Amino acid sequence: MHSKTLLASLLAPAAVSAVLNDLAVRAGLKYFGTALGESAVSSDATYASIVSDNTEFGQLVPENGMKWESTERTQGVFTFASGDISANQAKKNGQGLRCHTLVWHSQLPSWVSSATWTVDALTAVMEAHITNVMGHYKGQCYSWDVVNEAVGDDGNWRSSVFLTTFNGTDYIPLAFNLAKAADPDTKLYFNDYNLEYNGAKTDRAVELVKLVQAAGAPIDGVGFQGHLIVGSTPGRSSIATALQRFTALGVEVAFTELDIRHGSLPAPASAYVTQGDDYANVVGGCLDTPNCIGVTVWGFTDKYSWIPGTFSGQGDALLYDADFNRKAAWTSVSSVLAAKATPAPASTTSSAPGCGSTFATVTVTVTATVSASQDPTTSTSSAPAATQSHYGQCGGIGYTGPSNCGSYTCKVQNDWYSQCL
Repeated sequence: MHSKTLLASLLAPAAVSAVLNDLAVRAGLKYFGTALGESAVSSDATYASIVSDNTEFGQLVPENGMKWESTERTQGVFTFASGDISANQAKKNGQGLRCHTLVWHSQLPSWVSSATWTVDALTAVMEAHITNVMGHYKGQCYSWDVVNEAVGDDGNWRSSVFLTTFNGTDYIPLAFNLAKAADPDTKLYFNDYNLEYNGAKTDRAVELVKLVQAAGAPIDGVGFQGHLIVGSTPGRSSIATALQRFTALGVEVAFTELDIRHGSLPAPASAYVTQGDDYANVVGGCLDTPNCIGVTVWGFTDKYSWIPGTFSGQGDALLYDADFNRKAAWTSVSSVLAAKATPAPASTTSSAPGCGSTFATVTVTVTATVSASQDPTTSTSSAPAATQSHYGQCGGIGYTGPSNCGSYTCKVQNDWYSQCL
Protein backbone atom coordinates (compact mmCIF):
# COMPACT_ATOMS: atom_id res chain seq x y z
CA MET A 1 0.00 0.00 0.00
CA HIS A 2 1.37 3.44 -0.87
CA SER A 3 2.14 5.65 2.14
CA LYS A 4 -0.36 8.33 1.09
CA THR A 5 -3.11 5.72 0.76
CA LEU A 6 -2.24 4.27 4.15
CA LEU A 7 -2.28 7.71 5.75
CA ALA A 8 -5.76 8.36 4.39
CA SER A 9 -6.97 5.01 5.70
CA LEU A 10 -5.62 5.78 9.16
CA LEU A 11 -7.18 9.23 9.28
CA ALA A 12 -10.58 8.43 7.79
CA PRO A 13 -13.22 7.05 10.19
CA ALA A 14 -15.70 4.28 9.53
CA ALA A 15 -19.12 5.31 8.27
CA VAL A 16 -20.74 7.39 10.99
CA SER A 17 -24.11 9.07 11.09
CA ALA A 18 -23.94 10.55 14.59
CA VAL A 19 -21.43 13.35 14.19
CA LEU A 20 -20.30 16.44 16.06
CA ASN A 21 -23.38 18.65 16.15
CA ASP A 22 -25.70 15.72 16.80
CA LEU A 23 -23.42 14.53 19.62
CA ALA A 24 -23.16 18.06 21.03
CA VAL A 25 -26.93 18.49 21.14
CA ARG A 26 -27.34 15.09 22.78
CA ALA A 27 -24.66 16.13 25.30
CA GLY A 28 -26.67 19.22 26.29
CA LEU A 29 -25.14 21.94 24.11
CA LYS A 30 -27.10 24.04 21.64
CA TYR A 31 -24.69 23.40 18.78
CA PHE A 32 -21.26 22.51 17.48
CA GLY A 33 -20.41 24.98 14.73
CA THR A 34 -17.74 26.29 12.39
CA ALA A 35 -16.62 29.50 10.77
CA LEU A 36 -17.48 29.55 7.08
CA GLY A 37 -14.93 30.59 4.46
CA GLU A 38 -16.90 32.73 2.07
CA SER A 39 -14.76 31.93 -0.97
CA ALA A 40 -14.14 28.25 -0.20
CA VAL A 41 -17.82 27.36 -0.01
CA SER A 42 -18.39 28.52 -3.58
CA SER A 43 -15.19 27.10 -5.10
CA ASP A 44 -14.57 23.77 -3.35
CA ALA A 45 -17.26 21.10 -3.60
CA THR A 46 -15.80 18.90 -0.86
CA TYR A 47 -15.59 21.83 1.53
CA ALA A 48 -19.15 22.85 0.68
CA SER A 49 -20.47 19.35 1.28
CA ILE A 50 -18.96 19.06 4.75
CA VAL A 51 -19.77 22.58 5.93
CA SER A 52 -23.38 22.16 4.79
CA ASP A 53 -23.93 19.01 6.88
CA ASN A 54 -26.02 20.13 9.83
CA THR A 55 -25.35 16.93 11.77
CA GLU A 56 -21.65 17.85 11.75
CA PHE A 57 -21.97 21.64 12.11
CA GLY A 58 -25.17 23.05 13.57
CA GLN A 59 -24.12 26.67 13.41
CA LEU A 60 -22.12 28.89 11.06
CA VAL A 61 -20.29 32.17 11.58
CA PRO A 62 -18.78 34.22 8.73
CA GLU A 63 -15.02 34.51 8.87
CA ASN A 64 -14.98 38.02 7.42
CA GLY A 65 -18.22 38.89 5.65
CA MET A 66 -19.91 40.85 8.44
CA LYS A 67 -16.91 42.83 9.67
CA TRP A 68 -16.94 46.61 9.28
CA GLU A 69 -14.48 46.70 6.37
CA SER A 70 -16.74 44.28 4.48
CA THR A 71 -20.11 45.86 5.23
CA GLU A 72 -19.33 49.62 5.21
CA ARG A 73 -16.04 50.21 3.44
CA THR A 74 -17.27 53.67 2.41
CA GLN A 75 -19.19 55.72 4.95
CA GLY A 76 -22.91 55.29 4.52
CA VAL A 77 -22.57 52.72 1.70
CA PHE A 78 -23.54 49.27 2.96
CA THR A 79 -22.68 46.02 1.19
CA PHE A 80 -23.94 42.68 2.45
CA ALA A 81 -23.04 40.25 -0.34
CA SER A 82 -20.23 38.55 1.57
CA GLY A 83 -22.11 38.29 4.85
CA ASP A 84 -25.17 36.99 3.05
CA ILE A 85 -23.20 33.91 1.96
CA SER A 86 -23.14 32.63 5.54
CA ALA A 87 -26.69 33.73 6.26
CA ASN A 88 -28.01 32.00 3.15
CA GLN A 89 -26.01 28.83 3.82
CA ALA A 90 -27.36 28.63 7.35
CA LYS A 91 -30.94 29.15 6.22
CA LYS A 92 -30.67 26.64 3.38
CA ASN A 93 -29.13 23.91 5.52
CA GLY A 94 -31.09 24.36 8.74
CA GLN A 95 -28.09 25.70 10.65
CA GLY A 96 -27.91 28.45 13.21
CA LEU A 97 -26.02 31.68 12.61
CA ARG A 98 -23.60 33.58 14.83
CA CYS A 99 -23.03 37.09 13.54
CA HIS A 100 -19.57 38.65 13.86
CA THR A 101 -18.64 41.49 14.55
CA LEU A 102 -19.73 45.13 15.08
CA VAL A 103 -17.24 47.17 17.14
CA TRP A 104 -13.62 46.05 16.82
CA HIS A 105 -10.30 47.86 16.60
CA SER A 106 -9.17 45.73 13.63
CA GLN A 107 -10.43 45.33 10.06
CA LEU A 108 -11.89 48.81 10.19
CA PRO A 109 -11.98 50.91 7.03
CA SER A 110 -9.52 53.78 7.19
CA TRP A 111 -12.30 56.36 7.22
CA VAL A 112 -13.14 55.09 10.72
CA SER A 113 -9.74 54.19 12.14
CA SER A 114 -7.70 57.12 10.82
CA ALA A 115 -10.09 60.00 11.44
CA THR A 116 -10.22 62.29 14.45
CA TRP A 117 -13.72 62.19 15.93
CA THR A 118 -15.74 63.96 18.54
CA VAL A 119 -17.78 61.76 20.86
CA ASP A 120 -21.02 62.87 19.21
CA ALA A 121 -19.73 62.23 15.70
CA LEU A 122 -18.38 58.75 16.47
CA THR A 123 -21.57 57.91 18.35
CA ALA A 124 -23.54 58.74 15.22
CA VAL A 125 -21.20 56.61 13.10
CA MET A 126 -21.57 53.67 15.49
CA GLU A 127 -25.34 54.04 15.55
CA ALA A 128 -25.61 54.13 11.76
CA HIS A 129 -23.35 51.11 11.35
CA ILE A 130 -24.94 48.96 14.04
CA THR A 131 -28.49 49.88 13.03
CA ASN A 132 -27.96 49.15 9.34
CA VAL A 133 -25.93 45.95 9.68
CA MET A 134 -28.04 44.42 12.42
CA GLY A 135 -31.16 45.58 10.67
CA HIS A 136 -30.18 43.73 7.52
CA TYR A 137 -29.73 40.47 9.46
CA LYS A 138 -32.54 41.07 11.96
CA GLY A 139 -34.17 37.84 13.04
CA GLN A 140 -31.45 35.68 11.46
CA CYS A 141 -28.73 35.68 14.13
CA TYR A 142 -28.72 33.60 17.29
CA SER A 143 -26.12 36.04 18.61
CA TRP A 144 -24.00 39.03 17.64
CA ASP A 145 -20.44 39.76 18.74
CA VAL A 146 -21.16 43.38 19.60
CA VAL A 147 -17.75 44.31 20.99
CA ASN A 148 -14.69 42.30 20.00
CA GLU A 149 -11.25 42.22 21.65
CA ALA A 150 -11.61 45.30 23.83
CA VAL A 151 -9.02 44.00 26.32
CA GLY A 152 -5.30 44.07 25.61
CA ASP A 153 -2.95 41.16 26.16
CA ASP A 154 -1.55 42.88 29.26
CA GLY A 155 -4.97 43.17 30.88
CA ASN A 156 -5.39 46.87 30.16
CA TRP A 157 -8.05 48.29 27.88
CA ARG A 158 -7.03 47.88 24.27
CA SER A 159 -6.12 51.06 22.43
CA SER A 160 -8.53 51.88 19.61
CA VAL A 161 -10.21 54.79 17.91
CA PHE A 162 -13.19 54.09 20.17
CA LEU A 163 -11.26 54.11 23.46
CA THR A 164 -9.35 57.23 22.41
CA THR A 165 -12.38 59.21 21.25
CA PHE A 166 -14.49 58.38 24.31
CA ASN A 167 -11.48 58.76 26.60
CA GLY A 168 -12.43 55.50 28.23
CA THR A 169 -14.87 52.64 28.05
CA ASP A 170 -18.20 54.44 27.61
CA TYR A 171 -18.31 53.22 24.01
CA ILE A 172 -18.78 49.64 25.25
CA PRO A 173 -22.19 49.96 26.98
CA LEU A 174 -23.17 52.37 24.20
CA ALA A 175 -22.56 49.65 21.61
CA PHE A 176 -24.66 47.15 23.54
CA ASN A 177 -27.52 49.62 23.91
CA LEU A 178 -27.43 50.40 20.19
CA ALA A 179 -27.39 46.69 19.37
CA LYS A 180 -30.38 45.99 21.59
CA ALA A 181 -32.35 48.72 19.86
CA ALA A 182 -31.43 47.35 16.43
CA ASP A 183 -32.44 43.73 17.11
CA PRO A 184 -34.07 43.13 20.51
CA ASP A 185 -34.27 39.35 20.09
CA THR A 186 -30.66 38.39 19.38
CA LYS A 187 -28.11 37.50 22.05
CA LEU A 188 -25.47 40.19 22.56
CA TYR A 189 -21.88 39.06 23.20
CA PHE A 190 -18.50 40.38 24.17
CA ASN A 191 -15.85 38.27 22.41
CA ASP A 192 -12.11 37.99 23.12
CA TYR A 193 -9.12 35.63 23.11
CA ASN A 194 -6.86 34.29 25.90
CA LEU A 195 -9.66 34.43 28.45
CA GLU A 196 -9.05 30.70 28.99
CA TYR A 197 -5.88 31.38 31.00
CA ASN A 198 -7.73 33.10 33.85
CA GLY A 199 -5.14 35.84 34.22
CA ALA A 200 -5.14 39.64 34.10
CA LYS A 201 -6.94 39.67 30.76
CA THR A 202 -9.71 37.49 32.15
CA ASP A 203 -9.97 39.78 35.18
CA ARG A 204 -10.45 42.78 32.90
CA ALA A 205 -13.08 40.95 30.84
CA VAL A 206 -15.01 40.21 34.03
CA GLU A 207 -14.79 43.93 34.79
CA LEU A 208 -16.13 44.68 31.31
CA VAL A 209 -19.24 42.56 31.87
CA LYS A 210 -19.80 44.24 35.22
CA LEU A 211 -19.41 47.76 33.80
CA VAL A 212 -21.91 47.03 31.02
CA GLN A 213 -24.36 45.67 33.57
CA ALA A 214 -23.75 48.61 35.92
CA ALA A 215 -24.53 51.00 33.06
CA GLY A 216 -27.89 49.29 32.63
CA ALA A 217 -26.96 48.02 29.18
CA PRO A 218 -27.84 44.50 28.02
CA ILE A 219 -25.16 41.83 27.68
CA ASP A 220 -26.14 38.20 27.22
CA GLY A 221 -22.91 36.32 26.64
CA VAL A 222 -19.14 36.16 26.55
CA GLY A 223 -17.33 34.43 23.72
CA PHE A 224 -14.06 32.65 24.47
CA GLN A 225 -12.31 32.70 21.11
CA GLY A 226 -9.98 29.81 21.92
CA HIS A 227 -7.01 30.50 19.63
CA LEU A 228 -4.68 28.15 21.50
CA ILE A 229 -1.35 26.34 21.10
CA VAL A 230 -0.74 22.61 21.38
CA GLY A 231 0.77 21.76 24.75
CA SER A 232 0.02 25.20 26.22
CA THR A 233 -3.75 24.82 26.52
CA PRO A 234 -5.17 24.91 30.06
CA GLY A 235 -6.62 21.74 31.52
CA ARG A 236 -10.30 20.89 31.56
CA SER A 237 -11.00 22.02 35.12
CA SER A 238 -9.05 25.27 34.64
CA ILE A 239 -11.07 26.07 31.53
CA ALA A 240 -14.32 25.37 33.38
CA THR A 241 -13.20 27.67 36.20
CA ALA A 242 -12.56 30.52 33.76
CA LEU A 243 -15.91 30.01 32.04
CA GLN A 244 -17.75 29.91 35.34
CA ARG A 245 -16.41 33.31 36.37
CA PHE A 246 -18.69 34.73 33.67
CA THR A 247 -21.70 32.48 34.10
CA ALA A 248 -21.65 33.56 37.76
CA LEU A 249 -22.44 37.06 36.46
CA GLY A 250 -25.60 35.78 34.78
CA VAL A 251 -24.38 35.60 31.18
CA GLU A 252 -23.97 32.57 28.94
CA VAL A 253 -20.61 31.57 27.50
CA ALA A 254 -19.43 29.77 24.37
CA PHE A 255 -16.25 28.92 22.54
CA THR A 256 -16.50 31.01 19.40
CA GLU A 257 -13.28 30.67 17.33
CA LEU A 258 -11.58 27.49 18.51
CA ASP A 259 -8.37 26.29 16.90
CA ILE A 260 -5.31 24.72 18.52
CA ARG A 261 -2.17 25.15 16.44
CA HIS A 262 1.16 23.40 16.46
CA GLY A 263 3.87 25.91 17.31
CA SER A 264 6.26 24.34 14.81
CA LEU A 265 5.72 22.24 11.69
CA PRO A 266 6.21 19.48 10.85
CA ALA A 267 4.98 18.29 14.24
CA PRO A 268 5.86 14.85 15.66
CA ALA A 269 3.19 12.19 15.99
CA SER A 270 3.07 12.70 19.76
CA ALA A 271 2.05 16.33 19.24
CA TYR A 272 -1.11 15.24 17.44
CA VAL A 273 -2.05 13.13 20.46
CA THR A 274 -1.49 16.18 22.67
CA GLN A 275 -3.57 18.28 20.30
CA GLY A 276 -6.42 15.81 20.67
CA ASP A 277 -6.15 15.98 24.45
CA ASP A 278 -6.18 19.79 24.29
CA TYR A 279 -9.32 19.82 22.16
CA ALA A 280 -10.97 17.35 24.54
CA ASN A 281 -10.12 19.59 27.50
CA VAL A 282 -11.65 22.65 25.87
CA VAL A 283 -14.87 20.91 24.87
CA GLY A 284 -14.96 19.11 28.21
CA GLY A 285 -14.59 22.39 30.08
CA CYS A 286 -17.62 23.71 28.23
CA LEU A 287 -19.60 20.54 28.98
CA ASP A 288 -18.71 20.93 32.67
CA THR A 289 -20.08 24.49 32.75
CA PRO A 290 -23.82 25.04 33.02
CA ASN A 291 -24.76 27.77 30.54
CA CYS A 292 -21.82 27.08 28.24
CA ILE A 293 -24.00 26.74 25.20
CA GLY A 294 -21.75 25.59 22.38
CA VAL A 295 -18.43 25.33 20.58
CA THR A 296 -17.53 26.89 17.23
CA VAL A 297 -14.24 26.04 15.52
CA TRP A 298 -12.56 28.73 13.44
CA GLY A 299 -12.73 26.71 10.27
CA PHE A 300 -12.66 22.94 10.12
CA THR A 301 -9.95 22.09 7.56
CA ASP A 302 -6.26 22.98 7.54
CA LYS A 303 -6.63 23.64 3.81
CA TYR A 304 -8.18 27.04 4.51
CA SER A 305 -6.86 27.94 7.96
CA TRP A 306 -5.87 31.54 8.66
CA ILE A 307 -2.97 30.49 10.87
CA PRO A 308 -0.07 29.83 8.43
CA GLY A 309 -0.53 33.27 6.92
CA THR A 310 -0.40 34.91 10.35
CA PHE A 311 1.98 32.69 12.32
CA SER A 312 4.76 31.57 10.00
CA GLY A 313 5.76 27.93 10.41
CA GLN A 314 2.75 27.11 12.58
CA GLY A 315 -0.57 25.46 11.84
CA ASP A 316 -2.36 22.10 11.44
CA ALA A 317 -4.76 23.55 13.99
CA LEU A 318 -8.13 22.17 12.90
CA LEU A 319 -10.17 18.97 13.04
CA TYR A 320 -9.71 17.97 9.38
CA ASP A 321 -6.44 17.94 7.49
CA ALA A 322 -5.89 19.70 4.16
CA ASP A 323 -7.24 16.64 2.31
CA PHE A 324 -10.45 16.65 4.39
CA ASN A 325 -9.50 13.60 6.46
CA ARG A 326 -10.67 13.68 10.06
CA LYS A 327 -7.72 13.96 12.41
CA ALA A 328 -7.06 12.57 15.89
CA ALA A 329 -8.41 15.85 17.26
CA TRP A 330 -11.76 15.14 15.60
CA THR A 331 -11.88 11.78 17.34
CA SER A 332 -11.06 13.38 20.70
CA VAL A 333 -13.87 15.91 20.29
CA SER A 334 -16.38 13.30 19.18
CA SER A 335 -15.35 11.06 22.07
CA VAL A 336 -15.71 13.66 24.81
CA LEU A 337 -19.11 14.69 23.41
CA ALA A 338 -20.28 11.11 23.06
CA ALA A 339 -19.24 10.33 26.63
CA LYS A 340 -21.87 12.78 27.86
CA ALA A 341 -24.44 12.31 25.10
CA THR A 342 -27.74 10.72 25.99
CA PRO A 343 -28.46 7.48 24.14
CA ALA A 344 -30.43 7.97 20.95
CA PRO A 345 -32.90 5.56 19.36
CA ALA A 346 -32.27 4.22 15.86
CA SER A 347 -33.95 7.30 14.40
CA THR A 348 -34.19 10.58 16.23
CA THR A 349 -34.42 14.31 15.78
CA SER A 350 -32.00 16.82 17.17
CA SER A 351 -32.33 20.56 17.37
CA ALA A 352 -29.76 22.82 15.81
CA PRO A 353 -30.02 26.51 16.65
CA GLY A 354 -31.72 28.35 13.87
CA CYS A 355 -32.17 32.01 13.15
CA GLY A 356 -32.83 34.29 16.08
CA SER A 357 -34.65 32.40 18.79
CA THR A 358 -35.95 29.63 16.55
CA PHE A 359 -34.43 26.18 16.27
CA ALA A 360 -34.34 24.10 13.13
CA THR A 361 -35.27 20.43 13.41
CA VAL A 362 -32.74 18.04 11.92
CA THR A 363 -33.50 14.36 11.41
CA VAL A 364 -30.51 12.07 11.83
CA THR A 365 -30.09 8.33 11.93
CA VAL A 366 -27.77 6.94 14.57
CA THR A 367 -26.54 3.59 13.33
CA ALA A 368 -22.88 3.51 14.30
CA THR A 369 -20.50 5.28 16.59
CA VAL A 370 -17.17 6.88 15.88
CA SER A 371 -14.05 4.90 15.22
CA ALA A 372 -10.66 6.27 16.23
CA SER A 373 -8.52 8.32 13.90
CA GLN A 374 -4.85 7.64 14.44
CA ASP A 375 -1.99 10.08 14.53
CA PRO A 376 -1.21 11.63 11.12
CA THR A 377 2.10 9.90 10.41
CA THR A 378 3.03 8.23 7.15
CA SER A 379 4.14 4.64 6.85
CA THR A 380 4.76 2.10 4.14
CA SER A 381 4.13 -0.93 6.37
CA SER A 382 0.86 -2.58 7.36
CA ALA A 383 -1.12 -0.99 10.18
CA PRO A 384 -0.55 -2.59 13.62
CA ALA A 385 -3.24 -4.46 15.51
CA ALA A 386 -5.97 -2.03 16.50
CA THR A 387 -5.50 -0.36 19.88
CA GLN A 388 -7.74 2.50 20.84
CA SER A 389 -6.20 5.88 21.74
CA HIS A 390 -6.77 8.05 24.80
CA TYR A 391 -10.40 9.29 24.85
CA GLY A 392 -11.26 6.90 22.02
CA GLN A 393 -14.34 4.68 22.03
CA CYS A 394 -13.82 1.10 23.16
CA GLY A 395 -17.35 -0.29 23.46
CA GLY A 396 -21.09 0.31 23.40
CA ILE A 397 -24.23 -0.80 21.59
CA GLY A 398 -23.49 -1.27 17.89
CA TYR A 399 -19.77 -0.55 18.28
CA THR A 400 -17.45 -2.77 16.23
CA GLY A 401 -14.09 -1.03 16.65
CA PRO A 402 -11.09 -1.87 18.85
CA SER A 403 -11.72 -2.56 22.53
CA ASN A 404 -8.08 -2.63 23.66
CA CYS A 405 -7.12 0.67 25.29
CA GLY A 406 -3.40 0.03 25.54
CA SER A 407 -2.17 1.91 28.61
CA TYR A 408 -5.66 3.24 29.44
CA THR A 409 -8.78 1.58 30.85
CA CYS A 410 -12.03 1.02 28.95
CA LYS A 411 -14.72 2.61 31.13
CA VAL A 412 -18.48 2.42 30.52
CA GLN A 413 -20.03 5.88 30.10
CA ASN A 414 -23.51 4.81 29.00
CA ASP A 415 -25.15 1.96 27.08
CA TRP A 416 -23.97 3.46 23.81
CA TYR A 417 -20.49 4.47 24.76
CA SER A 418 -17.41 3.19 26.59
CA GLN A 419 -14.22 5.24 26.49
CA CYS A 420 -10.46 4.79 27.01
CA LEU A 421 -9.61 6.85 30.10
